[in-house]
Amino acid sequence: MTPPLPAPPPAPSTRTARPAPGIPAVRLTWVQPEDLVGHEFRQAAEDGRGEAAEPLLRAWLAAGGHLAPARAGASPAPAPPELRALAADLLTALAALPHPTPDTEQAPWATPGPTGSGTPTEAGADPALRRRLEAAWLGRAVGCVLGKPVEKLPLHGIRALARAAGNWPLADWFTERGVPPEVLAAHPWNRRSAPTSLAENIDGTPEDDDLNYPLLGLLLLQRHGKGFTTADVGRLWLDELPAGRTFTAERVAYRNLLQGLEPPATATHHNPFREWIGALIRADVHGWTNPGDPAAAAAQAHRDAALTHTGNGAHAAAFVAAATAAAATGRADVHTALRAGLAVVPPRSRLAEAVRFGIRTAVDARATGTGFDTVVDLLHARYGHYHWVHAVPNTAVIAAALTHADGDFTHSVCRAVSGGWDTDSNGATAGALAGLVAGSPDGIPDRWTAPLKNRLATTVPGFDGIGFDTLAHLTAQEAARS
Repeated sequence: MTPPLPAPPPAPSTRTARPAPGIPAVRLTWVQPEDLVGHEFRQAAEDGRGEAAEPLLRAWLAAGGHLAPARAGASPAPAPPELRALAADLLTALAALPHPTPDTEQAPWATPGPTGSGTPTEAGADPALRRRLEAAWLGRAVGCVLGKPVEKLPLHGIRALARAAGNWPLADWFTERGVPPEVLAAHPWNRRSAPTSLAENIDGTPEDDDLNYPLLGLLLLQRHGKGFTTADVGRLWLDELPAGRTFTAERVAYRNLLQGLEPPATATHHNPFREWIGALIRADVHGWTNPGDPAAAAAQAHRDAALTHTGNGAHAAAFVAAATAAAATGRADVHTALRAGLAVVPPRSRLAEAVRFGIRTAVDARATGTGFDTVVDLLHARYGHYHWVHAVPNTAVIAAALTHADGDFTHSVCRAVSGGWDTDSNGATAGALAGLVAGSPDGIPDRWTAPLKNRLATTVPGFDGIGFDTLAHLTAQEAARS
């Protein structure tokens, strides 16, 4: 039954105060109720609550509310207090709507509880695993940096920039050398990333959340071992993760922690991003530290994800962790690894359907000699209604890219980035798995690794300037923890 419409809010004077004249307001992204509610309406349409949400949507639009911002984290201007209050009330009403078919997206296996933490031992750290892990860290960094300049750009913009530089199909770093000014004006680079991530600007590995979260995952394991709890993840973030380095679901969960909520409420309270990609980008370290045990890796990733994500957002993390654990043994090819990932995803879920479609489409393209552009066009036609940061389309394009590349490192990262959507996250995840399959840093072409200079910038305490060889050593120690 549809909940009753919220009562009219009190007069503006009893709500949020407006900033004093001459004092600019802080327009914080990803947390304002008037922006969150549009995303929650979109989430409701995706998870089967769309019809029940229609009366609430009509009330929101009639009051002057807007739909979700298409690409940015906030609308251009803050809502008046009465509209912001209505948005908060509607978020609560939307959360009360029943889900019509929840069984199809529940995990097919019980999530084990934390196990013993043990202690890392130098003797137990496998030298061959360290080499694979160094390639995985490097591959993650390469894919991330490759995708950074075109993050948030639509697919046709990515293709236009690369074609203008003679770099399509994508095979090398993005550059603006030789790109006509009119193309640059029509498709501007990501303003924060171009100064550090175009070919002519790369000087070491710049900071990015796709690299910060694996560092935090490593720090989590160092402090708590594999027996960490979701609450341990939250405490670690409050201690070590600057709030300004969080986005989407992570920023909402961070806010919820500060408001005194505890997991799993941190993932669900006014959090329309709970099925987006944030948990997926945290999952690699759980696979790296459970080589040969996809189920344990998936359970570990799910415990981490529960701070911020539910449903397909958490399943995507489990998928990546399980696939990574299979590849970390050095005995699985990329196709075997992807099958291991799918085995921990609810088979009737939207995520499983999308991953299967991505893999099947890529297999068919390889069999007929069809380029990856065709695969991408089919994925965008089928899943383009999702937000560009949602886990469902992004996991599908990762799986398709890895399948079409058939283990080749350069093809893996370039296909993942050329697929659009969340380009740096997709490049990072594909690069990490392809690095494991490559087996060692020597399996990654020097044109990718040399500009990174074995140096990673980060605000995660204790890691700024660290080398990927050192990170591999530290990660192998956690893999050896009993």
